[in-house]
Amino acid sequence: MRLSYPTNVKVVKVPCTGRVDVLMVLKALESGVDGVYLAGCEIGDCHFLKGNLRAVKRIAYAKELLKEVGIEPERVEMYHIATSDGPRFAQVAKEMTEKIRALGPNPVKDKNKAFKA
Repeated sequence: MRLSYPTNVKVVKVPCTGRVDVLMVLKALESGVDGVYLAGCEIGDCHFLKGNLRAVKRIAYAKELLKEVGIEPERVEMYHIATSDGPRFAQVAKEMTEKIRALGPNPVKDKNKAFKA
């Protein structure tokens, strides 16, 4: 089965969402990415025991930081998807793309251009 999800979604594979640090998420946004979401194991089904729980806490912290600096925290999300549920992954990719499209471009993108000029 070939999955269809938006072409603007870039998949970055990591061994576990628990390996994703808050700085990675913030750096992605700083570089101009409009949104970031992690797709990790279902709660209680992490291959690395508690990696997805660590990721949930880190995403919550990233959202707090974004809110403090005036950027919509909805640009960052965590989803729990079974590894065998490809259709759900495609659905989440579409949902997140629509959410980000509704929010508009990343406000940091314009500030980065100003610094480079």
